[in-house]
Amino acid sequence: MIDPRFYKCSGALSLKKLSEVSGAEIVMPLPLNMTEDSAFENVATLEDATPSDISLFHNLKYRNDFQSSKAGVCFTQHAAVELAPKGIALLVSDSPQRSFGLALAALYPQAEGQMSSMTSPAHPTAQIGEGTILEYGVVVKEKARIGKHCRIGANTVIGAGVDIGNHTWIGQNVTISHAIIGCRVVIYPGVRIGQAGFGFAMDKRGFVTVPQLGRVIIEDDVEIGSNATIDRGSLRDTIIGQGSRLDNLVMIAHNVVLGKGCVLVAQVGIAGSTRLGNYVIAAGQAGIIGHLDIGNGARIGAQSGVMRDIPEGETVLGSPAIPLKDFMRQTATLNRMVKRSPAERKKTRE
Repeated sequence: MIDPRFYKCSGALSLKKLSEVSGAEIVMPLPLNMTEDSAFENVATLEDATPSDISLFHNLKYRNDFQSSKAGVCFTQHAAVELAPKGIALLVSDSPQRSFGLALAALYPQAEGQMSSMTSPAHPTAQIGEGTILEYGVVVKEKARIGKHCRIGANTVIGAGVDIGNHTWIGQNVTISHAIIGCRVVIYPGVRIGQAGFGFAMDKRGFVTVPQLGRVIIEDDVEIGSNATIDRGSLRDTIIGQGSRLDNLVMIAHNVVLGKGCVLVAQVGIAGSTRLGNYVIAAGQAGIIGHLDIGNGARIGAQSGVMRDIPEGETVLGSPAIPLKDFMRQTATLNRMVKRSPAERKKTRE
């Protein structure tokens, strides 16, 4: 469900209008009790959608979610029509993500929010809890709420609708938007939370930005190092689990979910929609591609390139990342081969 604190819909669009603004074709015949004038304004993921919602299916990994979805309308490609469950109206195109992005832009033309002049650093509708200290240059926008006994560093900006729990410490030059932050959270200087994710459709006709309509949820007792960036979700939320620790310069993309007590060391990057279980550790400069599942207690070595799911408790290393024992065995074998004399290598080839 799109959070109305952060996003305002411009008004419902009929199925016919959705087709016009997106360039997608309506698949006929339509489901019973639906016409081209049937109107929709809500947007949701396949698994969360209801008959009043618009959704998107463009990745076969989510085929089961598509086939069990309750969405009213779904953007997809021509090849997926035969997979669709009954009751869903389909809008098909060669680039469903592009069409979906155009439709969202029509429904939510101001997803980034509006800028307006402020006569005081804290908007009159903002709520600031007892004992909270705001250093010089802090800006608190409309309807934001900051809990009790918080500390907000100089030149930090708290965006409209943001909610911050009690006893949270936020350093200097931090920006936070589209976010719900728990209690006793520590956010070091220069952190960026809640900006739009790197979501766009690549197309020869020109790239189309897909409005990012999710949030960032930071649970209690999290620490986030300097200059880390956490993008908000596209439709679902980006979530940082309770007690997790993020080092400096960590990058979290849209829709990523971290379980409890995860540790991400400096310069770790996690691509969109990957899910980490509880107490996962990723060492410095590890990179994890999108749409993966990393099991509870998994450990990822420094500079590893993770390109597959990791089972619970497994330790991986290398690029592409492989189980630690396999990595050590391959390294030992390579070392033996390199140390052979030219005569030994020639004998092996013969």
